[in-house]
Amino acid sequence: MAYFRRAATALVLIFQLHLFLSLSNAHNITRILAKDPDFSTFNHYLSATHLADEINRRQTITVLAVDNSAMSSILSNGYSLYQIRNILSLHVLVDYFGTKKLHQITDGSTSTASMFQSTGSATGTSGYINITDIKGGKVAFGVQDDDSKLTAHYVKSVFEKPYNISVLHISQVLTSPEAEAPTASPSDLILTTILEKQGCKAFSDILKSTGADKTFQDTVDGGLTVFCPSDSAVGKFMPKFKSLSPANKTALVLYHGMPVYQSLQMLRSGNGAVNTLATEGNNKFDFTVQNDGEDVTLETDVVTAKVMGTLKDQEPLIVYKIDKVLLPREIYKAVKTSAPAPKSSKKKPKNAEADADGPSADAPSDDDVEVADDKNGAVSAMITRTSSVVTAIVGLCFGVWLM
Repeated sequence: MAYFRRAATALVLIFQLHLFLSLSNAHNITRILAKDPDFSTFNHYLSATHLADEINRRQTITVLAVDNSAMSSILSNGYSLYQIRNILSLHVLVDYFGTKKLHQITDGSTSTASMFQSTGSATGTSGYINITDIKGGKVAFGVQDDDSKLTAHYVKSVFEKPYNISVLHISQVLTSPEAEAPTASPSDLILTTILEKQGCKAFSDILKSTGADKTFQDTVDGGLTVFCPSDSAVGKFMPKFKSLSPANKTALVLYHGMPVYQSLQMLRSGNGAVNTLATEGNNKFDFTVQNDGEDVTLETDVVTAKVMGTLKDQEPLIVYKIDKVLLPREIYKAVKTSAPAPKSSKKKPKNAEADADGPSADAPSDDDVEVADDKNGAVSAMITRTSSVVTAIVGLCFGVWLM
């Protein structure tokens, strides 16, 4: 009993240490800047453009903050919120530069990518920032595509957590013609048109045929993530789609949209269940996002689809291409594998064993799913209850160990 008690105590300590380390690496740019009212305007627009969320999700980042006076120079030009986002993206460097590092730059000058560059919004290297340690101990900054002009200089350090986050005050706003270029407003982003131009005409057609295109379009302003199956995947699935009821057709199409903007960096930053446009009340219609390094997959309990690439990324809309149609468990369920046939006494053909053990022997195909019956919810509830019972038993055993 003493052994189990010590083992349980060790597990608790390990968990607490892991939690402490996780929290110690977290940062919140909004709270950091809120301590100084001189950065209130800059702080406000980081939140309004959702850049603050991107900054907080990254483990290594440098923010080049400008004060309220400097911010007035771009606000007076009447830029849209999306143009302001591009401009401020130039102020977020995807590398760590503390005060010490600024004065230890090799050869006195370097170039580093900004978030404007890393998100694919910039063309070529126009999203890179030049940093130069000039005479007299001063450090200057400039946008690479602006004739390498050094338009701003280092003022002071606002906050530093070595190799995690650095917030530096610079004198002027960094901008460029490309960052200032007009961008389409959400109302100008017609989803079905975008899909048709990006190789997703088949999915666009079923959006329109079910009337779900209006729901998708109405959601764009508040943020929308779309997972578009390739034309070949939709074509292969169409016979099954045609057999669904009108309500299930609409639900399946809505299942391919999330009512929130999720960049690829956001998808890669964590695993877990997400709601969809089909989620309503007791109808969960959720799926699980899983990531393994650079790969992101979507798991529905019926099928696993892989994100193949980004077709359109213009906040608040982002469209990904996936390799399969997403099949919700609320509509489909896996067909139970039949019992193996009795072994025959006859000698197997020469290649029979190789065929049985081949990669496709146990792989589920599109034919391995069927429309769920009314017991689908009951099965889900049973699984939930079973999980709860297991959790309770484990908790009880853990408590006994501590006695």
